Amino acid sequence: MNAATINPHEAAHFGALAADWWDPHGSSAMLHKLNPVRLAYIREQIDTHWHVDARERQPLAGKRALDVGCGAGLLAEPLARMGAAVTGVDAAPENIAVAKGHAAGQGLAISYFSGELAALPAGQFDLVTSMEVVEHVADPAAFIGELAARLAPGGLMILSTPNRTIASKLLLVEAAERIGAVPRGTHDWDHFLKPEELTKLIADAGLEAFGRTGLSPSAAKGFKLGGSEALNYLLAARHAE
Repeated sequence: MNAATINPHEAAHFGALAADWWDPHGSSAMLHKLNPVRLAYIREQIDTHWHVDARERQPLAGKRALDVGCGAGLLAEPLARMGAAVTGVDAAPENIAVAKGHAAGQGLAISYFSGELAALPAGQFDLVTSMEVVEHVADPAAFIGELAARLAPGGLMILSTPNRTIASKLLLVEAAERIGAVPRGTHDWDHFLKPEELTKLIADAGLEAFGRTGLSPSAAKGFKLGGSEALNYLLAARHAE
């Protein structure tokens, strides 16, 4: 039996935000600011992993990509534009409904599913992404194991998540929710993972982590890659040799 990873409370929380997911000034405004920075990291890892020219417009052509915890498609759509055959999975059916509608309006063919990752039709993917998700699941170890099981040989996995530090508690949870930068109840600081904790879960799933970098605030752009990992970090993983 596969362990359940969906936290029903978390799914309901994000499902309630589905309607304005694509509004850059709405409840998902923070994600709209994060997304370009995350995409820059993803593109860098893709180019390095598969030896792609940085000028190539479709570096994922001929590859399959899976975005887990896809929300309404904020990352899935750029992956599709990079040439991938994309599948998105989310715990909230409300998000999937919005994702399907938005992709259709953009002329993008993306396969979307709602529910447990383990219930997805069998298959593996060259690229597996899951951004700001592991801190919301019921069983992080089982979740990482499910992600690893979906990663094809020679594939690339990319994750991002908040760090469990005093800084993240003060800024990402207490301050951000108090001023309305993110909806109240979005984060539970106790569920944040330190880099060494996430790295161990990845190793236990048979993968090796690499390329970790901080994702930190920037006065000019909102967020930037590099610098402190105190608030948030990204890392990549591949099959251990």
